[in-house]
Amino acid sequence: MGEREDKVSLELSEEILQSMEVGMTFRDYNGRISSMDFHKTSSYLVTASDDESIRLYDVASATCLKTINSKKYGVDLVCFTPHPTTVIYSSKNGWDESLRLLSLHDNKYLRYFKGHHDRVVSLSLCSRKECFISGSLDRTVLLWDQRAEKCQGLLRVQGRPATSYDEQGLVFAVAFGGYIRMFDARKYERGPFDIFSVGGDTSDANVVKFSNDGRLMLLTTMDGHIHVLDSFRGTLLSTYNVKPVSSKSTLEASFSPEGMFVISGSGDGSVYAWSVRSGKEAASWMSTDTEPPVIKWAPGSLMFVTGSSELSFWIPDLSKLGAYVGRK
Repeated sequence: MGEREDKVSLELSEEILQSMEVGMTFRDYNGRISSMDFHKTSSYLVTASDDESIRLYDVASATCLKTINSKKYGVDLVCFTPHPTTVIYSSKNGWDESLRLLSLHDNKYLRYFKGHHDRVVSLSLCSRKECFISGSLDRTVLLWDQRAEKCQGLLRVQGRPATSYDEQGLVFAVAFGGYIRMFDARKYERGPFDIFSVGGDTSDANVVKFSNDGRLMLLTTMDGHIHVLDSFRGTLLSTYNVKPVSSKSTLEASFSPEGMFVISGSGDGSVYAWSVRSGKEAASWMSTDTEPPVIKWAPGSLMFVTGSSELSFWIPDLSKLGAYVGRK
Protein backbone atom coordinates (compact mmCIF):
# COMPACT_ATOMS: atom_id res chain seq x y z
CA MET A 1 0.00 0.00 0.00
CA GLY A 2 1.21 3.51 -0.77
CA GLU A 3 1.69 6.23 1.80
CA ARG A 4 -1.60 7.87 0.87
CA GLU A 5 -3.88 4.86 0.73
CA ASP A 6 -4.38 4.39 4.45
CA LYS A 7 -6.13 7.76 4.65
CA VAL A 8 -9.46 6.54 3.25
CA SER A 9 -11.59 5.89 6.29
CA LEU A 10 -14.93 5.61 4.51
CA GLU A 11 -15.17 2.86 1.92
CA LEU A 12 -16.28 4.30 -1.42
CA SER A 13 -19.81 3.01 -2.04
CA GLU A 14 -22.42 3.86 -4.63
CA GLU A 15 -24.27 5.91 -2.00
CA ILE A 16 -21.17 7.99 -1.19
CA LEU A 17 -20.40 8.42 -4.89
CA GLN A 18 -23.94 9.69 -5.57
CA SER A 19 -23.59 12.23 -2.75
CA MET A 20 -20.46 13.79 -4.27
CA GLU A 21 -20.65 17.44 -5.23
CA VAL A 22 -18.32 20.37 -5.84
CA GLY A 23 -16.73 21.39 -2.53
CA MET A 24 -14.36 24.00 -3.92
CA THR A 25 -13.75 25.72 -7.25
CA PHE A 26 -10.92 27.85 -8.63
CA ARG A 27 -12.40 30.21 -11.22
CA ASP A 28 -9.35 32.32 -12.07
CA TYR A 29 -8.49 30.60 -15.38
CA ASN A 30 -8.58 32.52 -18.66
CA GLY A 31 -8.89 29.41 -20.81
CA ARG A 32 -9.81 25.74 -20.63
CA ILE A 33 -7.81 23.34 -18.49
CA SER A 34 -6.23 20.90 -20.95
CA SER A 35 -4.54 18.50 -18.53
CA MET A 36 -3.86 17.79 -14.86
CA ASP A 37 -1.97 15.29 -12.75
CA PHE A 38 -1.78 14.26 -9.10
CA HIS A 39 1.58 13.52 -7.56
CA LYS A 40 1.59 9.94 -6.29
CA THR A 41 3.05 10.46 -2.82
CA SER A 42 2.51 14.14 -1.97
CA SER A 43 -0.72 16.16 -1.85
CA TYR A 44 0.16 18.15 -4.98
CA LEU A 45 -1.91 18.64 -8.11
CA VAL A 46 -0.64 20.30 -11.29
CA THR A 47 -2.81 21.76 -14.07
CA ALA A 48 -2.13 23.01 -17.59
CA SER A 49 -4.44 25.48 -19.26
CA ASP A 50 -5.07 27.13 -22.63
CA ASP A 51 -4.26 30.43 -20.89
CA GLU A 52 -0.62 29.19 -21.14
CA SER A 53 -0.29 28.66 -17.40
CA ILE A 54 0.98 25.74 -15.32
CA ARG A 55 -0.41 25.84 -11.79
CA LEU A 56 0.65 23.90 -8.72
CA TYR A 57 -1.90 23.23 -5.95
CA ASP A 58 -1.65 21.71 -2.51
CA VAL A 59 -4.83 19.67 -2.28
CA ALA A 60 -4.50 19.23 1.50
CA SER A 61 -4.77 22.97 2.12
CA ALA A 62 -6.77 23.71 -1.07
CA THR A 63 -4.36 26.45 -2.11
CA CYS A 64 -2.63 27.40 -5.33
CA LEU A 65 1.08 27.44 -4.48
CA LYS A 66 2.47 28.66 -7.78
CA THR A 67 1.53 29.81 -11.27
CA ILE A 68 4.12 29.60 -14.03
CA ASN A 69 3.43 31.00 -17.48
CA SER A 70 4.64 29.27 -20.64
CA LYS A 71 3.83 32.08 -23.06
CA LYS A 72 6.44 31.15 -25.64
CA TYR A 73 5.50 27.49 -26.05
CA GLY A 74 2.00 27.23 -24.62
CA VAL A 75 1.19 24.12 -22.61
CA ASP A 76 -1.05 21.16 -23.39
CA LEU A 77 -0.28 17.98 -21.41
CA VAL A 78 1.47 17.98 -18.04
CA CYS A 79 2.73 15.14 -15.80
CA PHE A 80 4.60 15.02 -12.51
CA THR A 81 7.96 13.30 -12.34
CA PRO A 82 8.63 11.39 -9.09
CA HIS A 83 9.83 14.75 -7.72
CA PRO A 84 6.81 16.75 -6.49
CA THR A 85 7.88 20.08 -7.99
CA THR A 86 9.27 18.84 -11.31
CA VAL A 87 6.98 18.26 -14.29
CA ILE A 88 7.19 17.26 -17.94
CA TYR A 89 4.90 19.08 -20.33
CA SER A 90 4.06 19.29 -24.02
CA SER A 91 3.67 22.57 -25.88
CA LYS A 92 0.69 23.99 -27.73
CA ASN A 93 2.11 26.52 -30.14
CA GLY A 94 2.03 24.37 -33.26
CA TRP A 95 5.68 24.92 -34.21
CA ASP A 96 7.82 23.35 -31.47
CA GLU A 97 6.74 19.87 -30.37
CA SER A 98 9.57 19.38 -27.86
CA LEU A 99 8.68 18.07 -24.43
CA ARG A 100 10.10 20.03 -21.50
CA LEU A 101 11.32 19.04 -18.05
CA LEU A 102 10.53 22.02 -15.82
CA SER A 103 11.37 22.73 -12.20
CA LEU A 104 8.36 24.55 -10.72
CA HIS A 105 10.47 25.34 -7.66
CA ASP A 106 12.65 27.86 -9.49
CA ASN A 107 10.95 28.00 -12.93
CA LYS A 108 13.95 26.50 -14.75
CA TYR A 109 14.01 24.20 -17.75
CA LEU A 110 16.14 21.19 -16.87
CA ARG A 111 15.95 19.45 -20.26
CA TYR A 112 14.26 19.50 -23.67
CA PHE A 113 13.17 16.29 -25.38
CA LYS A 114 13.13 16.71 -29.16
CA GLY A 115 11.70 14.08 -31.48
CA HIS A 116 8.01 14.62 -32.27
CA HIS A 117 6.89 16.50 -35.39
CA ASP A 118 3.21 16.98 -34.58
CA ARG A 119 1.04 17.56 -31.51
CA VAL A 120 1.73 15.26 -28.56
CA VAL A 121 -1.60 13.73 -27.48
CA SER A 122 -0.45 11.26 -24.82
CA LEU A 123 2.14 11.40 -22.04
CA SER A 124 2.81 8.86 -19.29
CA LEU A 125 5.58 8.52 -16.73
CA CYS A 126 7.01 5.28 -15.40
CA SER A 127 6.85 4.98 -11.61
CA ARG A 128 9.82 2.62 -11.43
CA LYS A 129 12.56 4.33 -13.41
CA GLU A 130 13.22 7.73 -14.90
CA CYS A 131 11.45 6.74 -18.11
CA PHE A 132 8.43 8.20 -19.81
CA ILE A 133 6.48 7.63 -22.99
CA SER A 134 4.79 10.03 -25.41
CA GLY A 135 2.40 9.53 -28.32
CA SER A 136 1.86 12.04 -31.10
CA LEU A 137 -0.30 12.77 -34.13
CA ASP A 138 2.93 12.23 -36.10
CA ARG A 139 2.05 8.53 -35.66
CA THR A 140 4.95 7.68 -33.41
CA VAL A 141 5.23 6.66 -29.79
CA LEU A 142 8.60 7.65 -28.32
CA LEU A 143 10.28 6.21 -25.24
CA TRP A 144 12.45 8.54 -23.20
CA ASP A 145 14.86 8.63 -20.29
CA GLN A 146 14.53 11.85 -18.26
CA ARG A 147 18.33 12.14 -18.21
CA ALA A 148 18.77 12.16 -22.01
CA GLU A 149 17.54 14.59 -24.68
CA LYS A 150 17.22 12.01 -27.45
CA CYS A 151 14.54 9.34 -27.39
CA GLN A 152 15.55 5.81 -26.41
CA GLY A 153 13.04 4.01 -28.59
CA LEU A 154 10.43 4.56 -31.29
CA LEU A 155 7.23 2.68 -32.14
CA ARG A 156 5.29 3.47 -35.30
CA VAL A 157 1.49 3.48 -35.05
CA GLN A 158 -1.38 3.77 -37.54
CA GLY A 159 -3.52 6.51 -36.08
CA ARG A 160 -3.77 8.70 -33.00
CA PRO A 161 -2.08 6.82 -30.12
CA ALA A 162 -3.02 6.64 -26.44
CA THR A 163 -0.25 5.40 -24.13
CA SER A 164 0.14 4.53 -20.46
CA TYR A 165 2.38 2.67 -18.05
CA ASP A 166 0.80 0.47 -15.41
CA GLU A 167 1.23 1.57 -11.76
CA GLN A 168 4.26 -0.69 -11.28
CA GLY A 169 5.98 0.61 -14.40
CA LEU A 170 6.53 -2.93 -15.70
CA VAL A 171 4.31 -2.83 -18.76
CA PHE A 172 2.92 -0.11 -20.97
CA ALA A 173 -0.06 -0.03 -23.31
CA VAL A 174 -0.31 1.63 -26.71
CA ALA A 175 -3.83 1.93 -28.12
CA PHE A 176 -4.93 2.91 -31.63
CA GLY A 177 -7.31 1.70 -34.31
CA GLY A 178 -9.50 -0.49 -32.12
CA TYR A 179 -6.71 -2.42 -30.40
CA ILE A 180 -4.56 -2.11 -27.28
CA ARG A 181 -1.00 -3.40 -27.63
CA MET A 182 0.74 -4.51 -24.44
CA PHE A 183 4.51 -4.13 -24.12
CA ASP A 184 7.04 -5.27 -21.55
CA ALA A 185 8.74 -2.00 -20.52
CA ARG A 186 12.15 -3.71 -20.38
CA LYS A 187 11.85 -5.59 -23.70
CA TYR A 188 9.57 -3.39 -25.79
CA GLU A 189 11.79 -3.73 -28.88
CA ARG A 190 10.50 -7.32 -29.17
CA GLY A 191 7.07 -5.92 -30.00
CA PRO A 192 3.80 -6.39 -28.11
CA PHE A 193 3.44 -9.50 -25.95
CA ASP A 194 -0.35 -9.25 -26.27
CA ILE A 195 -2.93 -7.41 -28.41
CA PHE A 196 -6.45 -6.78 -27.07
CA SER A 197 -9.46 -5.87 -29.19
CA VAL A 198 -12.09 -3.38 -28.04
CA GLY A 199 -14.89 -4.89 -30.09
CA GLY A 200 -14.68 -3.05 -33.38
CA ASP A 201 -14.55 0.52 -32.08
CA THR A 202 -11.96 1.97 -34.46
CA SER A 203 -12.59 5.64 -33.68
CA ASP A 204 -9.59 7.62 -32.40
CA ALA A 205 -8.12 6.41 -29.12
CA ASN A 206 -8.16 9.20 -26.51
CA VAL A 207 -6.82 7.87 -23.18
CA VAL A 208 -5.75 4.47 -21.92
CA LYS A 209 -5.34 3.87 -18.16
CA PHE A 210 -4.68 1.05 -15.70
CA SER A 211 -6.39 0.63 -12.34
CA ASN A 212 -4.10 0.97 -9.30
CA ASP A 213 -3.88 -2.79 -8.79
CA GLY A 214 -3.12 -3.29 -12.50
CA ARG A 215 -5.96 -5.78 -13.02
CA LEU A 216 -8.17 -3.53 -15.11
CA MET A 217 -7.62 -1.06 -17.88
CA LEU A 218 -9.82 1.42 -19.70
CA LEU A 219 -9.72 2.99 -23.13
CA THR A 220 -11.78 6.00 -24.19
CA THR A 221 -12.45 6.85 -27.83
CA MET A 222 -13.62 9.86 -29.80
CA ASP A 223 -17.01 8.23 -30.49
CA GLY A 224 -17.81 8.49 -26.76
CA HIS A 225 -17.06 4.91 -25.70
CA ILE A 226 -15.27 3.92 -22.49
CA HIS A 227 -14.10 0.31 -22.70
CA VAL A 228 -13.11 -1.54 -19.53
CA LEU A 229 -10.94 -4.64 -19.95
CA ASP A 230 -9.29 -7.30 -17.83
CA SER A 231 -5.66 -6.28 -18.31
CA PHE A 232 -4.30 -9.84 -17.97
CA ARG A 233 -6.71 -11.71 -20.23
CA GLY A 234 -7.75 -8.83 -22.46
CA THR A 235 -11.44 -9.64 -21.97
CA LEU A 236 -13.75 -6.71 -22.69
CA LEU A 237 -15.80 -6.43 -19.46
CA SER A 238 -17.98 -3.38 -20.20
CA THR A 239 -18.43 -0.52 -22.61
CA TYR A 240 -19.99 2.69 -21.31
CA ASN A 241 -21.34 5.26 -23.72
CA VAL A 242 -21.33 9.06 -23.50
CA LYS A 243 -21.66 11.83 -26.08
CA PRO A 244 -18.88 11.81 -28.72
CA VAL A 245 -16.10 14.39 -28.56
CA SER A 246 -14.50 16.54 -31.25
CA SER A 247 -11.03 15.77 -32.58
CA LYS A 248 -9.72 18.81 -30.68
CA SER A 249 -11.05 17.50 -27.34
CA THR A 250 -9.99 14.50 -25.29
CA LEU A 251 -12.44 12.20 -23.55
CA GLU A 252 -10.85 11.45 -20.19
CA ALA A 253 -11.89 8.78 -17.69
CA SER A 254 -10.40 7.62 -14.40
CA PHE A 255 -10.64 4.61 -12.07
CA SER A 256 -11.47 5.22 -8.43
CA PRO A 257 -8.53 4.22 -6.17
CA GLU A 258 -9.73 0.67 -5.49
CA GLY A 259 -10.91 0.15 -9.07
CA MET A 260 -14.60 -0.29 -8.21
CA PHE A 261 -15.87 2.69 -10.21
CA VAL A 262 -15.02 4.54 -13.41
CA ILE A 263 -15.71 8.26 -13.74
CA SER A 264 -15.68 10.01 -17.08
CA GLY A 265 -16.38 13.24 -18.87
CA SER A 266 -18.66 13.40 -21.89
CA GLY A 267 -18.91 15.36 -25.15
CA ASP A 268 -21.76 17.38 -23.59
CA GLY A 269 -19.62 18.38 -20.58
CA SER A 270 -21.41 16.09 -18.11
CA VAL A 271 -19.68 13.73 -15.67
CA TYR A 272 -20.73 10.09 -15.29
CA ALA A 273 -19.79 7.25 -12.94
CA TRP A 274 -20.29 3.52 -13.44
CA SER A 275 -19.88 0.48 -11.23
CA VAL A 276 -17.24 -1.81 -12.71
CA ARG A 277 -18.90 -4.84 -11.08
CA SER A 278 -22.39 -4.33 -12.44
CA GLY A 279 -21.44 -2.31 -15.52
CA LYS A 280 -24.35 0.03 -14.70
CA GLU A 281 -24.37 3.80 -14.33
CA ALA A 282 -23.95 4.72 -10.65
CA ALA A 283 -24.19 8.52 -10.80
CA SER A 284 -24.23 11.47 -13.18
CA TRP A 285 -23.77 15.21 -12.89
CA MET A 286 -25.13 17.34 -15.73
CA SER A 287 -23.39 20.41 -17.07
CA THR A 288 -24.07 23.35 -19.36
CA ASP A 289 -20.57 23.00 -20.81
CA THR A 290 -20.13 21.80 -24.39
CA GLU A 291 -16.74 20.10 -24.07
CA PRO A 292 -15.63 17.18 -21.93
CA PRO A 293 -13.87 18.13 -18.69
CA VAL A 294 -10.51 16.63 -17.84
CA ILE A 295 -11.12 14.36 -14.86
CA LYS A 296 -8.88 12.59 -12.34
CA TRP A 297 -9.51 10.73 -9.14
CA ALA A 298 -7.24 11.85 -6.28
CA PRO A 299 -4.93 9.01 -5.17
CA GLY A 300 -6.23 7.22 -2.09
CA SER A 301 -8.95 9.68 -1.21
CA LEU A 302 -12.68 10.29 -1.54
CA MET A 303 -12.24 13.07 -4.04
CA PHE A 304 -12.08 13.63 -7.75
CA VAL A 305 -11.20 16.77 -9.66
CA THR A 306 -12.57 18.13 -12.93
CA GLY A 307 -11.10 20.82 -15.12
CA SER A 308 -13.02 22.87 -17.69
CA SER A 309 -12.77 26.66 -17.71
CA GLU A 310 -12.51 26.23 -13.94
CA LEU A 311 -11.00 23.69 -11.55
CA SER A 312 -13.45 21.87 -9.28
CA PHE A 313 -12.83 19.52 -6.34
CA TRP A 314 -15.64 16.99 -5.79
CA ILE A 315 -16.19 15.50 -2.34
CA PRO A 316 -19.00 13.54 -0.63
CA ASP A 317 -21.72 15.56 1.06
CA LEU A 318 -22.01 13.44 4.18
CA SER A 319 -25.19 15.21 5.27
CA LYS A 320 -26.94 13.39 2.40
CA LEU A 321 -25.97 10.01 3.81
CA GLY A 322 -28.44 8.81 6.41
CA ALA A 323 -26.06 6.31 7.96
CA TYR A 324 -23.33 8.89 8.65
CA VAL A 325 -25.40 11.74 10.08
CA GLY A 326 -24.50 12.51 13.68
CA ARG A 327 -21.35 10.38 13.64
CA LYS A 328 -18.34 12.03 15.20
